[in-house]
Amino acid sequence: MWIQQKANTPAPVDELQGRTVGLKFECNQCQTEVFTDLIGVPAPDHLANSMEDDGQFEKEEIKCPGCDMTHEITVKSTFDGVMFDVSDVKPESVAYQVAAE
Repeated sequence: MWIQQKANTPAPVDELQGRTVGLKFECNQCQTEVFTDLIGVPAPDHLANSMEDDGQFEKEEIKCPGCDMTHEITVKSTFDGVMFDVSDVKPESVAYQVAAE
């Protein structure tokens, strides 16, 4: 089941931490629907000095099969939740799906 990311609303970290997710999004250049391989969701940094520093990142790159544009994907995990940032794509056009265990 695909879950649409809401702009400025992180996904629940307790449901995603330590899991893998697949992302899908629409390429802003050619409107092709792009699907990623599974990406690990890191745990927030429990040793952070402040809530602003608690983010852990996972970065990936994927090439659009329609136009060969390279999109950079950043998975940021904080105690507030998980955000999926895809370069040159509106946040609300990103959806995620948790991999089956």
